Amino acid sequence: MGWSGTEGPDWVERPAHRLWLLDQARGLFDLFRPALDPAGGFHPLDLRGQPLGGAAGRLRQIHDTTRMVHCYTLARELGLPGADRMIDHGMQTLWSRHRDPRHGGYVWSFDPDGPVNASKQAYGHAFVLLAAASARVAGHPDADRLLADVGEVIRHRFWDAAAGASREEFTEDWHPLGPYRGQNSNMHLTEALMAAFEATGDAEWLEMAERIARLLIDRHARAEHWRVPEHYDADWRVDRDYAGDPMFRPAGTTPGHALEWSRLLVQLWHLGGQRESWLREAAEALFLRTVEIGWDRRAGGFYYTLHWSDRPDREDRFWWPCAEGIGAAHVLRHSGGDARFEGWYRRIWDFVADHFLDRTHGGWFAELDGDLRPVERVFRGKPDLYHAVQACLIPLVPPTASVTRGLRAASRSLLVAH
Repeated sequence: MGWSGTEGPDWVERPAHRLWLLDQARGLFDLFRPALDPAGGFHPLDLRGQPLGGAAGRLRQIHDTTRMVHCYTLARELGLPGADRMIDHGMQTLWSRHRDPRHGGYVWSFDPDGPVNASKQAYGHAFVLLAAASARVAGHPDADRLLADVGEVIRHRFWDAAAGASREEFTEDWHPLGPYRGQNSNMHLTEALMAAFEATGDAEWLEMAERIARLLIDRHARAEHWRVPEHYDADWRVDRDYAGDPMFRPAGTTPGHALEWSRLLVQLWHLGGQRESWLREAAEALFLRTVEIGWDRRAGGFYYTLHWSDRPDREDRFWWPCAEGIGAAHVLRHSGGDARFEGWYRRIWDFVADHFLDRTHGGWFAELDGDLRPVERVFRGKPDLYHAVQACLIPLVPPTASVTRGLRAASRSLLVAH
C-alpha cells in the first residue's frame, strides 16, 4: 500500500502545501475557461482542454451547467478575474435553456436545436439548487429568482415527505418514469440542501438534509456494515441486482459515494450544531470501511465499484473518488479525527499527483485502467471541474461549512492554517 508517515505538522498546516493547493485550483479554473460557449452553456473539453467536436460537443447537460456556476462562484470568492462572466453565462443558460417555462422544472439536456432529453431528474434539480445557493452567497442578482423557482419544484414535485427523501425522475410533463429510487441523487440533494440552508437560513432545508441522511446512512448504510446501497424500489427497499448507467447508476456499491457521504455528514453535523452525534460516528465509520475495502493495496487508487462481496467489480480508477477521499480525510482530521485521516489525506494526494494530474495539458485525467494508464471508457476528455477543484479548496477552509461559505469567511487568510 505504500508508506504514508504522518510525522511533523499536518500538510494543511504548512504554507507551502496551502500554496500548492491554491495553485492547483487556479490552474483548473484557467483550464476550463475555454468551455464557455457564447451560443449557450459550456463545451465539454477533450484531453487537451479544447472543446470536443461531434455530437458529444453539441450536447449541454444540466449537471455540467450547474457545476460550472457553482465552481466559478468559488473562483469569485478567491478573487480570480473572469469568474463573473462564467457565472453570468451559466445562470442565463439555466434560466433560458434548461428551465421549462411551460411545465416547470429543468430539462436534463439540450443542443443548438432545442431540448434533447426533456426529462426532469432529481439529480439535475439538486445541482440547480446548489448553483442557486452558491450564486446567492456570491451576491448574484438572479440567484433569488433561481433559488425560489427550483426550491418550489423540489418541494412540490420531488420531495416525498413520508419517506424523507426525493423521488427520482419524471417525464417532461411530470408523469413518473418508474419506481426507481436512488441514493446518488439524494446524496447530491443533501449537499444542495445544506448550501440552501447556509444561503438563506431557512431551517426547512437543513431538516430535509437530515432526513435523507437518516434514511440512507443511519438506516441503510449502517445495516450494511457501512456500505452505501445505491439502488432502491419505491418503498426504499434495497435492490441489490440493479445495474443501470455506468456513470450515474452503476451496479454494486461505489466507494467514492461512501467517501462523499463521509464528508457531507461532517458538514451536516456542524451545521446542525453537533446535536446529532451519530453523524460524526457514521462519517468516520464510512471512511474507514471504504478505505479498507475500496483502496487497491497493491497499486493504489479506489476501485470504481465493488460487488456486494467487496470484490472489485469495475477495477478502473476514476478521478472523483480520490477527490472525495481527500475532502473526507481533511474534514474528519479537523473535526477531532486521529492521525489515520492525515495519513490517508497524504496517501490519496500522492496517488493523484503521481497518476491523475496531467502535467502536459493541465487538469486531471478522468479514468485510469488497472495498470494506471489513462483511458476513455466511460468519460471523454476532461469532463468535470467540480470534484477536482473542491479537493483543492476544501482543505483550505474550516470543516464547519460548505466550501463556498468557507471561502467567504476565510478569504483573507487562505495561506494561514485554521
